This record gives sequence, C-alpha cells and structure tokens, in this order.
Amino acid sequence: MAIILLVRHGENEYTQKGKLAGWTPGVHLNDTGKAQSAALAERLAPAPIKAIYSSPLARALETAAPLAGLKALPIHKVEGVGEVRYGEWTGRSLKSLARTRLWTVVQRRPSAMEFPGGETFRAVQARAVEAVDHIATAHPKDMVAVFSHGDVIKLILAFYLGTPLDLFQRIAIGTCSTSVIHLSRGTPMVLKMNETATDKNSLWAK
Repeated sequence: MAIILLVRHGENEYTQKGKLAGWTPGVHLNDTGKAQSAALAERLAPAPIKAIYSSPLARALETAAPLAGLKALPIHKVEGVGEVRYGEWTGRSLKSLARTRLWTVVQRRPSAMEFPGGETFRAVQARAVEAVDHIATAHPKDMVAVFSHGDVIKLILAFYLGTPLDLFQRIAIGTCSTSVIHLSRGTPMVLKMNETATDKNSLWAK
C-alpha cells in the first residue's frame, strides 16, 4: 500500500491578497509561508517518507525544500500536480472574479467550467489523479509526500472520496495543510484532510 501525503504550498503574496497565481512564474513564499514550511518539515521529520514529489512551480518547491533537506531526499518535479491553468483569470483577485457570470459556474457547476484561455476542472482532475496513481505505483509500499496546490488537492481528494466534481468546492484546503490518502489495489481511503495539527504523530497515524 502507498501512503500519499498531499501538501499544499505555504502562503505567498497571491494567497495573502486573494489573487489567482496560476502558473505565474516567480511566485515565492512570503515570510509566513517560509515559517509554515519550516514548521511542516519539523512535523513530518519523524515520518517514514521515502520520496518527495512536487509541482514545478516555485511556491510548491520552496515549501518542499525544508523537508527535503531534513530527509536528504531529492525533489522530483511532476507537472501533473501543477496548479490549474486559469488562463485569462490568472493574476485577478477573487473579489473581482466573484462579480463575473462565470463565477457561479465555478462554484455551482465546476464540471462545466473552462477557464477562458485555460483548463477545465475535469482535465485538471484527470491529470492530477493520473500523476498520483503513477507515484503510488512507483512506491507501492512507501509513504510519499506530494506538494501541490489548493484546487488541485481538492480535485484529487474529491476523486478518491467518490465525490461528484460539482461538489468538490465543499472541500477546504488551507496553506501548508496536509491531507493523507491510502492507495492500494483495493478501495482507496482518505485518512486525513486539511490537517494542520502540531501533533507530529497525527499526520500519519491511522
């Protein structure tokens, strides 16, 4: 069985200001995000993590770096768990987007949403789940950390929970939170969601 720790990146200027970063290059962790990633590494240090994977975006890689340093493990970049490509919405504030017609689609019928010049939620879910499945296949008996993004992690969790895509927005994933899934040949299990506890054992204890 593979145990996958899904970790959202830490805080940055875009999350702090409520803006969509998407694939904008050079979005780095702010001071809070750096502190979050250091605390996360300390919490996960005792866990028997055998490999670390990450979105290729800077904010995810920077969140993974402290743990990778403690574990002396390389960070493997995986585009499949990269952020949603928001197209023309990239860089815009959520407050301004909430006034658009498409916002209702994003919140109430995300299965029908295609971001102007960007991806659909359905396509993002498919590529992200495929990436996680490949990672689990490569590590059938290991615990692995995967650093990704809020919407992407929500889409992954919705898939393994069997939650319809139109309901995935009901899942909340905070910055530097950890969610845990157990993947084997049998039924997948979601063991933890949006975990930010300081108890070092709580993140991987069954």
